[in-house]
Amino acid sequence: MELIFVGILVGFLSGFFGIGGGTILVPILMYLGFDIKEAVGISVTQMVFSSLFGSYLNFKKQLFKIHEGLALGVGGFLGALGSGWFVSVVPSRVLEWMFLGFVLFAMYRFFKAPVSYEGASKDLPAPLLFGVGLVIGLFAISIGVGGSILVTPILVGFFHMDVKKAASMGLFFVIFSSISGFVSLSLFGHIDYWHGFLVGVSSLAGVYFGIKLAHRTDRKRFKKALIVIYSIILLLVIKKVFF
Repeated sequence: MELIFVGILVGFLSGFFGIGGGTILVPILMYLGFDIKEAVGISVTQMVFSSLFGSYLNFKKQLFKIHEGLALGVGGFLGALGSGWFVSVVPSRVLEWMFLGFVLFAMYRFFKAPVSYEGASKDLPAPLLFGVGLVIGLFAISIGVGGSILVTPILVGFFHMDVKKAASMGLFFVIFSSISGFVSLSLFGHIDYWHGFLVGVSSLAGVYFGIKLAHRTDRKRFKKALIVIYSIILLLVIKKVFF
């Protein structure tokens, strides 16, 4: 029952913020007694469910176009294929520190970036998006996150994309990285199928209501809420790493 409620909560936050859910789920699972590598496997499984369903809902609302995310997503897919090997060779303590640094960087980029920019977003070259996706796919899946909490700040902070569109593309990116990561982690024996499926299915209800609320929230409040959730995640990770 704990995991069902956790799944609903993580699904809601995933849908609202356009994240895969791993940034919230991994610390919670660690507090419930799972090792970080077990938590990563469950998290990646959940992200497959939430990213597919959430991206479908965002596409229906025309928040992004499929072709815009393909170069980014394919890069993420290929990068995530190496995550199983990466998790196998990197100690758990190092993964925790990587997770901490990941959240710190995401918070910094969002804090610095304005809510919106005048004019249309720049047309980004496909090779550039592919390269960004490749690096993020390897790194993000290895620490149990889909990559959107890094994709979204990069698109907003460096390439001047609208924050809601960037969040939608970030969640779309998670489809590729999470499926690839699921395959890679499965081959190396890091997936807890039963708990991952339980959390993943439970998250679908939360995703639906999270996205509905996100569509009704103005951009300024949306950004502030995102910074708040990152701050909470950061405190959880710091407590786990240092205490």
